[in-house]
Amino acid sequence: MKIKAMRSEKEVLDLIVDIAKNDEAILAVLMSGSRANPDIPKDKYQDFDITYFVKDIKPFYDNTEWIKKHFGEPLIMQMPEKIDLIPPMGDGHFTWLMIFDDGIRIDLSVEFEPYIDDGEPVKILLDKSSFFPKLKINDKHWHIKKPGAKHYYDCCNEFWWCLNNVAKGIIRDELPYAMNMYNCVVRPMLDKMVEWYIGMNYDYSVSAGKDGKYFKKYLSFALYDKYMKTYSDSDYNNFWNSISNACDLFRFTAEGVAQNLNIAYNKNEEEAMIKYLNMIKEDFYGK
Repeated sequence: MKIKAMRSEKEVLDLIVDIAKNDEAILAVLMSGSRANPDIPKDKYQDFDITYFVKDIKPFYDNTEWIKKHFGEPLIMQMPEKIDLIPPMGDGHFTWLMIFDDGIRIDLSVEFEPYIDDGEPVKILLDKSSFFPKLKINDKHWHIKKPGAKHYYDCCNEFWWCLNNVAKGIIRDELPYAMNMYNCVVRPMLDKMVEWYIGMNYDYSVSAGKDGKYFKKYLSFALYDKYMKTYSDSDYNNFWNSISNACDLFRFTAEGVAQNLNIAYNKNEEEAMIKYLNMIKEDFYGK
């Protein structure tokens, strides 16, 4: 099967704008996401995050024939408003998430509510009748925010406390549960602390990206190497090692952030959980 050449950004944007120009029901077009943010490195795999602002949502809602007529047949598509398993916000707009056979992805949302400017980097692609207010676009919208003491201590407590569930999942040989607790409960706290550590080192003037995708850019080689070692396969020996690396990295970053916030790191909380983890680990290897 021959793979089609990927369209250029200009070709895709011209198509998006031309469709809107020729449809009187579409009032304005906005692009958000990575392609609208000059601080994000460009590559051909970036999504086109597009919003059509319309007079009436009804002609567009769940209208896949309209999509096929104007954009062509998607290779694969998701419509969040149609998924019962993961209910959407339900605010009346409709979204098509589409990948086409040349690899272009367009996330198209049709919206009938007025645009609310929260400072997110965006680009106005078309405005037929002064639909948009004067935008307050700035590069601070996605910057890491300096935490307050309460958020900091809550993060520490959640990280250390929830490790007990991970350890119990391991010793009970409940791998799915242990992995879920580790990656879906404990890891977000580690990522949050690493974000704050990056933020303090860059005067809270950078973004770590969605799900920490820019950690490698902002962490030292040694710290990023430590972070990579917090991941594990299904081997329990490796899992214990990944937990140990996560604890080391959390301790280091949390102590740094505490110093930056001029507050005290709760060493007792850490030591208590490490003691408990070692108890479980001894039982595990003593079997």
